Amino acid sequence: MGWVALGRRAGGSSRLSPILSLSLASLVRSLLFTTLCVLTLALTFATFVNSEDIFEEGKSDKEILDNLLLSTRYDKRLLPPVQGTLTVNVSVLLLSLASPDESSLKYEVEFLLQQQWYDPRLRYSNRSRYEFLNAIHHHNDIWLPDTYFIMHGDFKDPLIPVHFALRIYRNGTVNYLMRRHLILSCQGRLNIFPFDDPQCSFAIESISYEQTAITYVWKNDEATLRKSPSLTTLNAYLIRNQTITCPIKASWRGNYSCLKVDLIFTRDRAFYFTTVFIPGIILVTSSFITFWLEWNAVPARVMIGVTTMLNFFTTSNGFRSTLPVVSNLTAMNVWDGVCMCFIYASLLEFVCVNYVGRKRPLHNVVYRPGENPVTQRLPAVLSRIGIILASPLGEKKREGGNTTTGSNGPNEIIACTNCGPNPCTHTATNGCAAECCFVQVRKKEPPHPIRVAKTIDVISRITFPVAYFMFLTFFFIHYKGATS
Repeated sequence: MGWVALGRRAGGSSRLSPILSLSLASLVRSLLFTTLCVLTLALTFATFVNSEDIFEEGKSDKEILDNLLLSTRYDKRLLPPVQGTLTVNVSVLLLSLASPDESSLKYEVEFLLQQQWYDPRLRYSNRSRYEFLNAIHHHNDIWLPDTYFIMHGDFKDPLIPVHFALRIYRNGTVNYLMRRHLILSCQGRLNIFPFDDPQCSFAIESISYEQTAITYVWKNDEATLRKSPSLTTLNAYLIRNQTITCPIKASWRGNYSCLKVDLIFTRDRAFYFTTVFIPGIILVTSSFITFWLEWNAVPARVMIGVTTMLNFFTTSNGFRSTLPVVSNLTAMNVWDGVCMCFIYASLLEFVCVNYVGRKRPLHNVVYRPGENPVTQRLPAVLSRIGIILASPLGEKKREGGNTTTGSNGPNEIIACTNCGPNPCTHTATNGCAAECCFVQVRKKEPPHPIRVAKTIDVISRITFPVAYFMFLTFFFIHYKGATS
């Protein structure tokens, strides 16, 4: 009986073993979980202790940054955890301006671009002796705005470590400074070159973050760029600049924050006046000297005409070779064309004068040398004017029966009415002195060819300079006024 009872007790114990095994397994899992929690807390506490220790006196900025940028607390792939939109303050400091070619639309601009934002993950203790941390060697481990330059030509130099600075201040403010050297493709009005004012623009915006994530603003609401005290210029004449937000039409993506810089340059017009306009005026007016030479001074007049034309061609072609090719008519084309027309017209005037002067005179008319052709013809012209004015008056008096004598020259042929049954004709000094006479004009002889040639020269002395002066006035007033 006892063995039976013992066996029954043993059988009951065998039924309780599964329950005991389950309880032990649960106990082991609980102990493991508790142990893990304790270790995690200990590790976290040790991290905070170390973070407090790392900011003590004597620690380098490298050690501080190594601790701040631990992967357990900082991820550069994430935006700084700020409330709302991250604001990036931007400012530009001009260092140098240059233009490789005065007549081109390329301008080189060197400047410092400063970007500043707040990242609370990078705050550190005030017990550190550093006002800021130099994070240039941690450049690849810190979140930076992906700022992109738009509306420009090309980069002059690559971005290398010596061309930027990265500072982290105690309150978490990050200051990122980079040096950029851009070759700007500017917009100018080549149809009025060199009286245009080229405008060069470039803009910055984020390449991947929309305006709801990042907003660019000009630092301290600067309306113009700051200029370095040692600003250098080379063939670049900056007259004004402005910093604005990109208009919607100018922005290539409207849902991204964008800032724009406008640089307005002017040409060195003194350079063009001394190298283009004044030499051109001298050459054109030099071609007018031929009008004051004798009509038969062939070597002198030909030499002046041909020399001025070749010199003008050489000057204009050497200058126009540096200008960009455009399809429309430009101010320089107008200048070259009109000046060349005046020079060529003066040469043609000499050809015409020489041809006329060499013609054979009609009716064997003799030319009296040494007399001015204008003063020679002046008495005859005035006499004809007087005859035309006196003819109606004399006709009226003749009809009324009054007898008056006109003031006729001694060699003029007149017709009298009282010389007999038929009117007679004779000179004014012979007979019929008291009777009413009317002038019968003798048919004028043609002028001598030399007189005609000299008359053409006299007329050209006035018309050519006056016409050229009118062109100069119109040219400079029109194209200078077009700039406004």
